[in-house]
Amino acid sequence: MSTTVKNSKMARRYEEEFKRQAVELLIHSGKTLRQVAKELDVSEYSLILWKKAYLGQQGPAEINGQMKSPEEMAKLIGQQQKEIEYLKRQREILKKAMSILGEEPANGMR
Repeated sequence: MSTTVKNSKMARRYEEEFKRQAVELLIHSGKTLRQVAKELDVSEYSLILWKKAYLGQQGPAEINGQMKSPEEMAKLIGQQQKEIEYLKRQREILKKAMSILGEEPANGMR
């Protein structure tokens, strides 16, 4: 008797260490929830629940003189990762522009 993929996923039990690492990957990798869920072969809903539980266990921390909840810190990390990616793209554009402007014109272009 064969089981379907849906039934086999429902029967899975994950260790706490796996859940913690999955949530940390989600928070720190800059990948979307969907990407992490697909990579780890878990449901997006499970990741959401694990993240809520993980952040609920964490205490607030002080950042720049202000107390931040774990949820606020996760949101801040996400914003900073987006900003880093944006700045990397801008840097690559500037590098390309500088290489184009720094090239000598071809003989027919003078």
